[in-house]
Amino acid sequence: MRVQAFMFYGCAIFFLVTDIVYWLWSEDWTGTTALALAVGLAGLIGFYVHFTIRRLERANQGPLYEDDPDGEIADAAGELGFFSPHSWWPLFVGLSAASISLGMVFGWWLVFLGVSACIMSTIGLVFEYYRGHFAH
Repeated sequence: MRVQAFMFYGCAIFFLVTDIVYWLWSEDWTGTTALALAVGLAGLIGFYVHFTIRRLERANQGPLYEDDPDGEIADAAGELGFFSPHSWWPLFVGLSAASISLGMVFGWWLVFLGVSACIMSTIGLVFEYYRGHFAH
């Protein structure tokens, strides 16, 4: 999986070179800023993937199964994590984020309602399994 991190690092370097060339030839601040944000995004994702892999390798005391050239498919068997099968909270988070975006177009009062709805729905998403029938 280190290959994925280095792919994102390579994208960041490509965007950086492209950004410098674009800035020197066009002197357009809009495109230069967009490419600079692409550099930051690719570098951020590469950084996250790189250090997540390092943390997982330390927990496994060795390379991950997908990095093992002699690895078998059965090495990946087992539980991969917990994924909520029935949660409605992501829908509410998305709707409240959409109302924030629409509020920037139609009126700031909708932004304030969307921000409050987004905060409440995010709290509901985070604490979904801390109370009621599904409490751990």
